[in-house]
Formats: sequence, structure tokens, C-alpha cells
Amino acid sequence: MKNVFRTPLAVCFAALLMVCGSAWTVAEESTADSTAGEAAVAAASVNLNSASAEELADKLDGIGAVRAEMIVKYRDEHGPFTSVEQLLDIKGIGTATLEKNRTRIML
Repeated sequence: MKNVFRTPLAVCFAALLMVCGSAWTVAEESTADSTAGEAAVAAASVNLNSASAEELADKLDGIGAVRAEMIVKYRDEHGPFTSVEQLLDIKGIGTATLEKNRTRIML
């Protein structure tokens, strides 16, 4: 009689391990993806108040060397940026460019 109960119990336990094992793997992959995504954002982020013109041009979409120099000049003349919207004060930088880069910009 013991053998009759062992087999279904073993099958249930094995199935439970497979399901839980898959869930743990998915959770670990999700955490790894999240961490990698955060690292990628940090690597692509740029601080408007400390970045060089080269860094700005390299890390911001739609910002070339000329616009990056204008950002640095604006910062030198007006002091540190207090909001990312101040980029709109720079000729040639519009709302579309700002929105494209909003998640990459730090103050």
C-alpha cells in the first residue's frame, strides 16, 4: 500500500519543483534584465551641469557638437540648469529633442 501513495506523491512533488523552478528562473532573469536596464540607462545618462560638450553630443540624440557647445555656453552664462526645460531656451533645441532625451538627462 505504501508504493501506491509514493508514486502519485512523487509525481506531484516533481511537478511542483518544475513549476517553482521555472518561476524562480523567470524571477532571476527579470531581476537581471531590470539591473541591466538600469545600468544601461545610467551609462547613457548625462548630467547637464557637469558634462563636457563631447559627452553631451555623444549621449544625447539630436545634439551634435554645435548644440552641445551651446548647452555648455548657456550653462556658463546662466549658471547650473535647474530644470531640463531650460534646454528649450537654446536655439535649435525643441520639444521633440527634449522629449527624446528626457530620460537620459540628469541635473
